[in-house]
Amino acid sequence: MTEKQTRRNFLITTVATAGGIMATTSLQQNATNTASPPATMPERVLGRTEVKVPIFGLGGAGQTPLSTEGKEREAVEMIQKALELGIRYFDTAASYGPSEDYLGKVLPAHRSKIFLTSKTDKRDRDGAWRELERSLKRLNTDYLDLWQLHHVSFTEELDTIFSKSGAIKAFEEARQQKLVRFAGITGHHDPQVIAEGLRRYPFHTTLIPINAADKHHPQPFIPVVLPVAQEKNVGVIAMKVPAYGRLFKSGGLRGMQQALGYALSQPGVHCCVIAAETVAQLEGNVKIARAFQPLNEKELAAIAEQTASIWEDSTFFRAWH
Repeated sequence: MTEKQTRRNFLITTVATAGGIMATTSLQQNATNTASPPATMPERVLGRTEVKVPIFGLGGAGQTPLSTEGKEREAVEMIQKALELGIRYFDTAASYGPSEDYLGKVLPAHRSKIFLTSKTDKRDRDGAWRELERSLKRLNTDYLDLWQLHHVSFTEELDTIFSKSGAIKAFEEARQQKLVRFAGITGHHDPQVIAEGLRRYPFHTTLIPINAADKHHPQPFIPVVLPVAQEKNVGVIAMKVPAYGRLFKSGGLRGMQQALGYALSQPGVHCCVIAAETVAQLEGNVKIARAFQPLNEKELAAIAEQTASIWEDSTFFRAWH
Protein backbone atom coordinates (compact mmCIF):
# COMPACT_ATOMS: atom_id res chain seq x y z
CA MET A 1 0.00 0.00 0.00
CA THR A 2 1.42 3.37 -0.98
CA GLU A 3 1.80 6.34 1.33
CA LYS A 4 -1.01 8.13 -0.54
CA GLN A 5 -3.36 5.15 -0.19
CA THR A 6 -2.53 4.90 3.49
CA ARG A 7 -3.29 8.60 3.98
CA ARG A 8 -6.65 8.33 2.20
CA ASN A 9 -7.67 5.17 4.10
CA PHE A 10 -6.71 6.76 7.41
CA LEU A 11 -8.73 9.86 6.64
CA ILE A 12 -11.78 7.88 5.56
CA THR A 13 -11.68 5.63 8.64
CA THR A 14 -11.22 8.55 11.03
CA VAL A 15 -13.95 10.58 9.40
CA ALA A 16 -16.39 7.68 9.16
CA THR A 17 -16.14 7.05 12.91
CA ALA A 18 -16.54 10.70 13.90
CA GLY A 19 -19.10 11.34 11.20
CA GLY A 20 -21.27 8.45 12.36
CA ILE A 21 -21.41 9.84 15.88
CA MET A 22 -22.19 13.34 14.67
CA ALA A 23 -24.76 12.13 12.15
CA THR A 24 -26.78 10.37 14.83
CA THR A 25 -26.71 13.42 17.07
CA SER A 26 -27.59 15.76 14.23
CA LEU A 27 -30.50 13.64 13.06
CA GLN A 28 -31.89 13.59 16.59
CA GLN A 29 -31.50 17.34 16.88
CA ASN A 30 -33.17 17.92 13.52
CA ALA A 31 -36.10 15.54 14.10
CA THR A 32 -38.27 18.45 15.22
CA ASN A 33 -37.59 20.35 12.00
CA THR A 34 -39.19 17.85 9.61
CA ALA A 35 -42.62 19.49 9.86
CA SER A 36 -41.65 22.47 7.69
CA PRO A 37 -40.34 21.71 4.17
CA PRO A 38 -36.98 23.19 3.11
CA ALA A 39 -37.20 26.65 1.58
CA THR A 40 -36.34 26.91 -2.09
CA MET A 41 -34.39 29.58 -3.92
CA PRO A 42 -33.14 30.02 -7.47
CA GLU A 43 -30.29 27.75 -8.53
CA ARG A 44 -27.55 28.11 -11.12
CA VAL A 45 -25.01 25.71 -12.60
CA LEU A 46 -21.61 26.59 -11.12
CA GLY A 47 -19.55 27.01 -14.28
CA ARG A 48 -18.04 23.86 -15.69
CA THR A 49 -18.49 21.93 -12.46
CA GLU A 50 -21.94 21.14 -13.90
CA VAL A 51 -23.23 21.21 -10.30
CA LYS A 52 -26.39 23.16 -9.55
CA VAL A 53 -26.11 25.31 -6.43
CA PRO A 54 -28.53 27.75 -4.78
CA ILE A 55 -27.62 31.36 -5.52
CA PHE A 56 -27.07 31.99 -1.78
CA GLY A 57 -24.54 30.20 0.42
CA LEU A 58 -23.56 30.58 4.08
CA GLY A 59 -20.22 32.25 4.73
CA GLY A 60 -18.07 30.86 7.54
CA ALA A 61 -16.00 33.94 8.43
CA GLY A 62 -16.48 37.54 9.48
CA GLN A 63 -19.03 38.82 11.96
CA THR A 64 -20.60 35.44 12.66
CA PRO A 65 -20.67 32.83 15.43
CA LEU A 66 -19.29 30.35 12.89
CA SER A 67 -15.77 31.75 13.22
CA THR A 68 -15.93 32.82 16.86
CA GLU A 69 -14.40 30.81 19.71
CA GLY A 70 -16.85 29.90 22.45
CA LYS A 71 -19.91 30.27 20.19
CA GLU A 72 -20.53 26.62 19.40
CA ARG A 73 -24.17 26.61 20.50
CA GLU A 74 -25.02 29.68 18.42
CA ALA A 75 -23.03 28.35 15.44
CA VAL A 76 -24.70 24.94 15.50
CA GLU A 77 -28.12 26.59 15.72
CA MET A 78 -27.30 28.77 12.71
CA ILE A 79 -26.00 25.85 10.62
CA GLN A 80 -29.10 23.80 11.40
CA LYS A 81 -31.34 26.74 10.51
CA ALA A 82 -29.43 27.21 7.24
CA LEU A 83 -30.12 23.59 6.30
CA GLU A 84 -33.77 24.00 7.23
CA LEU A 85 -33.98 27.09 5.00
CA GLY A 86 -32.60 25.16 2.03
CA ILE A 87 -29.00 26.40 2.03
CA ARG A 88 -26.70 23.77 0.53
CA TYR A 89 -23.52 25.77 -0.12
CA PHE A 90 -21.28 26.11 2.95
CA ASP A 91 -18.07 28.16 2.80
CA THR A 92 -15.21 27.82 5.26
CA ALA A 93 -11.39 27.78 5.43
CA ALA A 94 -8.58 26.29 7.46
CA SER A 95 -7.87 29.75 8.89
CA TYR A 96 -11.43 30.59 9.98
CA GLY A 97 -10.94 29.79 13.66
CA PRO A 98 -13.38 27.09 14.83
CA SER A 99 -15.54 27.32 11.69
CA GLU A 100 -14.61 23.90 10.31
CA ASP A 101 -15.13 22.27 13.72
CA TYR A 102 -18.60 23.79 14.08
CA LEU A 103 -19.66 22.74 10.59
CA GLY A 104 -18.30 19.26 11.29
CA LYS A 105 -20.73 18.86 14.17
CA VAL A 106 -23.81 19.26 11.97
CA LEU A 107 -23.13 18.62 8.31
CA PRO A 108 -22.12 14.91 8.19
CA ALA A 109 -25.75 13.77 8.33
CA HIS A 110 -26.49 15.93 5.28
CA ARG A 111 -23.24 15.41 3.40
CA SER A 112 -24.65 14.01 0.17
CA LYS A 113 -27.03 16.96 -0.24
CA ILE A 114 -24.63 19.85 0.37
CA PHE A 115 -21.79 21.57 -1.48
CA LEU A 116 -18.95 21.90 1.03
CA THR A 117 -15.98 24.18 0.39
CA SER A 118 -12.80 25.03 2.27
CA LYS A 119 -9.54 26.83 1.54
CA THR A 120 -5.82 26.76 2.25
CA ASP A 121 -3.48 29.75 2.38
CA LYS A 122 -0.38 27.53 2.07
CA ARG A 123 1.53 28.02 -1.16
CA ASP A 124 3.69 24.86 -1.00
CA ARG A 125 2.58 21.30 -1.70
CA ASP A 126 3.36 19.84 1.74
CA GLY A 127 1.82 22.71 3.67
CA ALA A 128 -1.36 22.54 1.62
CA TRP A 129 -1.59 18.77 2.11
CA ARG A 130 -1.33 19.14 5.89
CA GLU A 131 -4.12 21.71 5.90
CA LEU A 132 -6.34 19.54 3.71
CA GLU A 133 -5.92 16.59 6.06
CA ARG A 134 -6.80 18.77 9.02
CA SER A 135 -9.78 20.32 7.24
CA LEU A 136 -11.22 16.91 6.37
CA LYS A 137 -10.88 15.73 9.96
CA ARG A 138 -12.42 18.85 11.42
CA LEU A 139 -15.29 18.80 8.93
CA ASN A 140 -15.87 15.08 9.53
CA THR A 141 -15.93 14.30 5.82
CA ASP A 142 -13.79 12.23 3.48
CA TYR A 143 -13.94 14.74 0.63
CA LEU A 144 -14.48 18.41 -0.22
CA ASP A 145 -16.66 19.48 -3.10
CA LEU A 146 -14.40 22.49 -3.62
CA TRP A 147 -10.93 23.23 -2.27
CA GLN A 148 -9.57 26.71 -2.92
CA LEU A 149 -6.31 28.63 -2.80
CA HIS A 150 -7.06 31.29 -0.21
CA HIS A 151 -6.60 35.06 -0.75
CA VAL A 152 -4.02 34.92 -3.53
CA SER A 153 -2.78 38.50 -3.74
CA PHE A 154 0.52 38.75 -5.64
CA THR A 155 2.06 37.42 -8.83
CA GLU A 156 4.95 36.03 -6.78
CA GLU A 157 2.44 33.80 -4.98
CA LEU A 158 1.26 32.40 -8.30
CA ASP A 159 4.87 31.60 -9.20
CA THR A 160 5.27 29.65 -5.95
CA ILE A 161 1.91 27.89 -6.27
CA PHE A 162 2.73 26.66 -9.78
CA SER A 163 6.34 25.70 -9.03
CA LYS A 164 7.52 22.05 -8.87
CA SER A 165 6.85 21.88 -5.13
CA GLY A 166 3.95 24.32 -5.18
CA ALA A 167 0.48 23.97 -3.70
CA ILE A 168 -1.06 23.11 -7.07
CA LYS A 169 0.61 19.69 -6.75
CA ALA A 170 -1.42 19.01 -3.62
CA PHE A 171 -4.58 20.07 -5.44
CA GLU A 172 -3.88 17.71 -8.33
CA GLU A 173 -3.03 14.79 -6.04
CA ALA A 174 -6.10 15.42 -3.89
CA ARG A 175 -8.34 15.37 -6.95
CA GLN A 176 -6.71 12.18 -8.21
CA GLN A 177 -7.38 10.55 -4.83
CA LYS A 178 -10.96 11.86 -4.85
CA LEU A 179 -10.43 13.83 -1.66
CA VAL A 180 -11.39 16.96 -3.62
CA ARG A 181 -13.85 17.28 -6.51
CA PHE A 182 -13.03 20.77 -7.79
CA ALA A 183 -10.22 23.32 -7.49
CA GLY A 184 -10.65 27.07 -7.05
CA ILE A 185 -8.75 30.30 -6.50
CA THR A 186 -9.84 33.19 -4.30
CA GLY A 187 -8.65 36.72 -3.72
CA HIS A 188 -9.78 40.19 -2.73
CA HIS A 189 -6.63 42.27 -3.22
CA ASP A 190 -5.63 42.46 -6.90
CA PRO A 191 -8.00 41.42 -9.72
CA GLN A 192 -5.13 41.13 -12.21
CA VAL A 193 -3.56 38.37 -10.08
CA ILE A 194 -6.80 36.38 -10.04
CA ALA A 195 -7.28 36.84 -13.78
CA GLU A 196 -3.71 35.66 -14.36
CA GLY A 197 -4.35 32.64 -12.15
CA LEU A 198 -7.35 31.70 -14.27
CA ARG A 199 -5.22 32.00 -17.41
CA ARG A 200 -2.44 29.86 -15.99
CA TYR A 201 -4.54 26.96 -14.72
CA PRO A 202 -7.97 25.42 -15.46
CA PHE A 203 -9.56 26.25 -12.11
CA HIS A 204 -13.21 25.30 -11.75
CA THR A 205 -14.18 28.32 -9.66
CA THR A 206 -13.09 31.69 -8.36
CA LEU A 207 -14.32 33.49 -5.25
CA ILE A 208 -13.96 37.26 -5.60
CA PRO A 209 -15.46 40.54 -4.29
CA ILE A 210 -18.56 41.49 -6.26
CA ASN A 211 -20.41 44.48 -4.88
CA ALA A 212 -21.83 47.87 -5.75
CA ALA A 213 -18.67 49.71 -4.66
CA ASP A 214 -16.40 47.79 -7.06
CA LYS A 215 -17.11 50.16 -9.96
CA HIS A 216 -15.54 53.10 -8.15
CA HIS A 217 -12.29 51.33 -7.20
CA PRO A 218 -9.28 52.09 -9.44
CA GLN A 219 -8.70 48.31 -9.75
CA PRO A 220 -12.19 46.82 -10.12
CA PHE A 221 -12.77 43.06 -10.07
CA ILE A 222 -15.92 42.92 -12.19
CA PRO A 223 -14.53 44.11 -15.56
CA VAL A 224 -11.13 42.43 -15.05
CA VAL A 225 -12.01 38.94 -13.78
CA LEU A 226 -15.53 38.21 -15.03
CA PRO A 227 -14.68 38.24 -18.78
CA VAL A 228 -11.84 35.76 -18.23
CA ALA A 229 -14.05 33.57 -16.06
CA GLN A 230 -16.84 33.60 -18.65
CA GLU A 231 -14.43 32.75 -21.47
CA LYS A 232 -13.21 29.70 -19.54
CA ASN A 233 -16.61 28.80 -18.03
CA VAL A 234 -15.27 29.25 -14.49
CA GLY A 235 -17.83 29.24 -11.70
CA VAL A 236 -17.90 32.65 -10.00
CA ILE A 237 -18.84 32.97 -6.34
CA ALA A 238 -19.37 36.51 -5.06
CA MET A 239 -18.04 37.57 -1.67
CA LYS A 240 -17.93 40.89 0.22
CA VAL A 241 -21.42 41.51 -1.17
CA PRO A 242 -22.45 43.96 1.61
CA ALA A 243 -18.80 44.69 2.57
CA TYR A 244 -19.50 43.65 6.16
CA GLY A 245 -22.47 46.01 6.20
CA ARG A 246 -20.44 49.09 5.28
CA LEU A 247 -22.42 49.51 2.06
CA PHE A 248 -25.44 50.28 4.24
CA LYS A 249 -23.89 53.37 5.82
CA SER A 250 -25.71 56.68 5.57
CA GLY A 251 -25.78 57.72 1.93
CA GLY A 252 -25.23 54.14 0.75
CA LEU A 253 -27.48 51.24 -0.14
CA ARG A 254 -30.88 50.76 1.46
CA GLY A 255 -30.30 47.14 2.39
CA MET A 256 -29.39 43.58 1.43
CA GLN A 257 -31.95 43.48 -1.37
CA GLN A 258 -29.92 46.02 -3.33
CA ALA A 259 -26.54 44.55 -2.35
CA LEU A 260 -27.45 40.99 -3.24
CA GLY A 261 -29.40 42.03 -6.32
CA TYR A 262 -26.41 43.93 -7.66
CA ALA A 263 -23.95 41.06 -7.16
CA LEU A 264 -26.16 38.31 -8.54
CA SER A 265 -27.17 40.36 -11.59
CA GLN A 266 -23.58 40.63 -12.85
CA PRO A 267 -23.05 38.52 -15.98
CA GLY A 268 -21.14 35.36 -15.13
CA VAL A 269 -21.77 35.39 -11.38
CA HIS A 270 -23.36 32.13 -10.26
CA CYS A 271 -23.87 32.49 -6.51
CA CYS A 272 -22.75 34.40 -3.44
CA VAL A 273 -21.65 33.56 0.09
CA ILE A 274 -22.67 35.85 2.93
CA ALA A 275 -22.10 35.38 6.65
CA ALA A 276 -24.77 36.13 9.23
CA GLU A 277 -24.45 37.57 12.71
CA THR A 278 -27.72 36.05 13.95
CA VAL A 279 -30.28 33.47 12.89
CA ALA A 280 -32.78 36.28 12.31
CA GLN A 281 -30.36 38.00 9.93
CA LEU A 282 -29.81 34.70 8.12
CA GLU A 283 -33.55 34.23 7.70
CA GLY A 284 -33.87 37.74 6.29
CA ASN A 285 -31.03 37.19 3.83
CA VAL A 286 -32.52 33.90 2.64
CA LYS A 287 -35.91 35.55 2.13
CA ILE A 288 -34.26 38.17 -0.08
CA ALA A 289 -32.33 35.49 -2.02
CA ARG A 290 -35.51 33.50 -2.63
CA ALA A 291 -37.20 36.59 -4.09
CA PHE A 292 -34.24 37.56 -6.29
CA GLN A 293 -35.02 38.88 -9.75
CA PRO A 294 -32.20 39.99 -12.10
CA LEU A 295 -31.76 43.76 -12.32
CA ASN A 296 -31.40 45.64 -15.60
CA GLU A 297 -28.50 47.92 -16.50
CA LYS A 298 -30.32 51.08 -15.44
CA GLU A 299 -31.12 49.62 -12.02
CA LEU A 300 -27.53 48.40 -11.58
CA ALA A 301 -26.12 51.82 -12.48
CA ALA A 302 -28.44 53.51 -9.97
CA ILE A 303 -27.33 51.15 -7.18
CA ALA A 304 -23.65 51.66 -7.97
CA GLU A 305 -24.16 55.42 -7.91
CA GLN A 306 -25.50 55.15 -4.35
CA THR A 307 -22.07 53.97 -3.20
CA ALA A 308 -20.12 56.78 -4.87
CA SER A 309 -19.60 58.73 -1.63
CA ILE A 310 -18.81 55.72 0.60
CA TRP A 311 -16.88 53.35 -1.70
CA GLU A 312 -13.45 53.92 -0.15
CA ASP A 313 -14.55 52.78 3.30
CA SER A 314 -16.50 49.93 1.71
CA THR A 315 -13.46 48.48 -0.05
CA PHE A 316 -11.24 48.37 3.04
CA PHE A 317 -10.69 44.62 2.54
CA ARG A 318 -8.71 45.32 -0.63
CA ALA A 319 -5.70 46.30 1.47
CA TRP A 320 -5.53 42.88 3.13
CA HIS A 321 -2.70 40.61 2.06
